[in-house]
Amino acid sequence: MSKLKISNQTSTSAEQLSLSAEADLVTGSIAQQAAEWFFRLQAPDVSPMERKDWEHWCAADTRHALAWQRAMRIGAKLDSLPSQLAITTLTRHPDANRRLALKTLALLIVSGSAGLQTWRSEPVRRVMAAYHTATGERRSIILADGTRVQLNTASAIDIVFDDKKRLLKLQAGEILIETAPDAVRSDHAAYRPFMVETAQGVLRALGTRFVVRQESEHTRLAVLEGAVEVRPSSAAESPFIVQAGWQTRFTSGRAAQVDVLDRHVDGWSHGVLYANAMRLDQFIAELGRYRPGILRCDSAVADLRISGVFQLDNTDPVLNSLSEALPVRLIYRTRYWVTILAN
Repeated sequence: MSKLKISNQTSTSAEQLSLSAEADLVTGSIAQQAAEWFFRLQAPDVSPMERKDWEHWCAADTRHALAWQRAMRIGAKLDSLPSQLAITTLTRHPDANRRLALKTLALLIVSGSAGLQTWRSEPVRRVMAAYHTATGERRSIILADGTRVQLNTASAIDIVFDDKKRLLKLQAGEILIETAPDAVRSDHAAYRPFMVETAQGVLRALGTRFVVRQESEHTRLAVLEGAVEVRPSSAAESPFIVQAGWQTRFTSGRAAQVDVLDRHVDGWSHGVLYANAMRLDQFIAELGRYRPGILRCDSAVADLRISGVFQLDNTDPVLNSLSEALPVRLIYRTRYWVTILAN
């Protein structure tokens, strides 16, 4: 390959190549190298010798220069993202989070700026959050004010506490919250409200124990104790209050009807899934939240009903028991690709 001199501004004749040509030239391994250099050069302790090595790497191959140009373009776009996804934050995240950032940036370098949506996806938001759980994992944390938060499978939260508010941002999944009195502010006038922000709106706890679940199109709320004020983000109507013993779901524009609380709504916090004449397709969808891979239910058996109490820490025995309780059979492509069919 021809040699190419490159400066910090990445101003080279290679910029004349089309984006499609770049995609053909930049391989995965080169993109990985460019991503590693990108993050290394963001570090405050980068040495002059390392910068020299980077310049040599860029000049060694035209494809290196092309990969670097793309990394710079993507980096500029990333700096406009929310703080937990921005480049300046990613460089401070250690180990697993930084490895994910490297892998994702390399993917974007290969796929182009169209792949930037990857950074906005739920899996990336989840792993970059302050607290998160993997598929099948549950976790309990105590916040600075004494509030207890339990995270269900594949869930993520960020915490923003300041002089005026206590804010929990639900990035993905489901949480059970037991709020504590504000330990910082003792005078009622300066009391900081405890709020939960979801994609569809904001909840304000009123001395409460409640469950919040983020779904693709709406937020689910179930109030076990106290009350919760609901404020959909785009609603024209006034906020409304859900009392203990009731549940609802809401979009950014409106709330659905308030229903009587499902008394097992927090069963997952004890590692249990309760089913009472539940449709099989709904049961499989719920069980699939706790199991990595693909779990599918054929439409021919979707409306079969199932009841029972099922342990979530090991889903294999639950699946195996289905063929004993229902006229179905399980087809395993792999351990993590299972389809339920009619027997």
